[in-house]
Amino acid sequence: MNLFTFPSASLARTVLTVSELNSSTKQFLEQNIPLLWVKGEVSNLKCYQSGHWYFSLKDSSAQIRCILFSHKHQYLDWQPKDGMQVEVLALVTLYEPRGDFQLNVETMRRAGLGELFEAFEKLKAKLDKAGLFNPAKKKLLPAFPKQVGIITSPDTAALRDVLSTLQRRMPSLPVILYPTLVQGKTAASLIAAVIATANQRAECDVLIVCRGGGSIEDLWAFNEEIVALAIAASTIPVISGVGHETDFTIADFAADVRAPTPTAAAELASKDHKELSQHLNTLQLRLSRAMLHRIENAMQQIDILSHRLIYPGDRIKQQSIHLRHLQDRLMKTCRHQLERKQWKLLELNQRLATASPNIAQISQQQKELAARFRSAYIRYLEILSIRLQHMQAQLSHLDPQSVLERGYSIAYTAQNTVIRDSKQIHCGDRIQVKFAHGMCEADVTKTENS
Repeated sequence: MNLFTFPSASLARTVLTVSELNSSTKQFLEQNIPLLWVKGEVSNLKCYQSGHWYFSLKDSSAQIRCILFSHKHQYLDWQPKDGMQVEVLALVTLYEPRGDFQLNVETMRRAGLGELFEAFEKLKAKLDKAGLFNPAKKKLLPAFPKQVGIITSPDTAALRDVLSTLQRRMPSLPVILYPTLVQGKTAASLIAAVIATANQRAECDVLIVCRGGGSIEDLWAFNEEIVALAIAASTIPVISGVGHETDFTIADFAADVRAPTPTAAAELASKDHKELSQHLNTLQLRLSRAMLHRIENAMQQIDILSHRLIYPGDRIKQQSIHLRHLQDRLMKTCRHQLERKQWKLLELNQRLATASPNIAQISQQQKELAARFRSAYIRYLEILSIRLQHMQAQLSHLDPQSVLERGYSIAYTAQNTVIRDSKQIHCGDRIQVKFAHGMCEADVTKTENS
């Protein structure tokens, strides 16, 4: 329940518990007061075993309780003490169990650094307006760089972290160190000059600009305009790995990619050879499976085609049947043509005889034709009779009855299925046996497989 959403008249008639009041007050404070910077003197600083810091922040006329949790102060490179002037970025809230008004601190800096932060924000706004931070101008990192350049001091822990990370992830990746100061009054100009030198030599595919964590003063060289302009002018992609994860510099915004730490910058610049090997193994497995799938599909296609393919012997048999059919048609056509010619000749002879008849000759010819016709007809009938007998003989060979006449019989199961294998029946089954003349039923007492 949020009591601040109710009209005052309703609140006057509402009785709240202490928990409800504290909860509503906490919500109101956190939702209506944004994160803000508060300046004061540290007092009663206590570091508990949990790692959390409890202290009060006071000035000449007031004080407020504060808490800084361990996961938020672990990146501070200095230890606050009682009496120290500090500035905290905090959320105004209420600790409900005790009803204590307090600040939940997000980060802390020593007082007096406000001018540096103001200069930081001013330069950031200037360069952003000039287009140096435009995402469209950011260059993509190479997927597989041939050589990596590192711009940092040779004696820093950041360099050791980067080199060890590169060695672990990609031992074969060549590295070129471009040494420079990373802290001090002359560091900014030296860093910018080294970036320009690396671009002139064009030896690397990607550059890592890095250094370890430190105070804002220690990192200030990377907040100089000359460094931002050098990074933006680089034709080689630049990774910025300056400070800890909570540290932000102008170089981070000007770089093509910002890494939270130098180690993370090395990870962004290189591929993990173990992951690549695993990826290659995965691709090899996928390729093997794809090839096997294609082979199996081809084998299945072969089976389908072989099933559709007609056996040459069967095809020859079909061709032979078709050839005999064509032969019969040809013979019939020839006979028909011969008969037509004969009838045509007879007609012409008749017309000729009519025009100049010779009775004796015509009579003789008629006798001869009649005799030839009878002889041809008798021969034709004999041929047909022989063919009929031959076909009857072939038919009798294929007739099951003829097989039965030779002493064979046919056995059927109780379901009238012809028995071709002893495996179809079992002892005790009743079967039917058909003979050439008649049939009988029998019980199976023994089976034997050959």
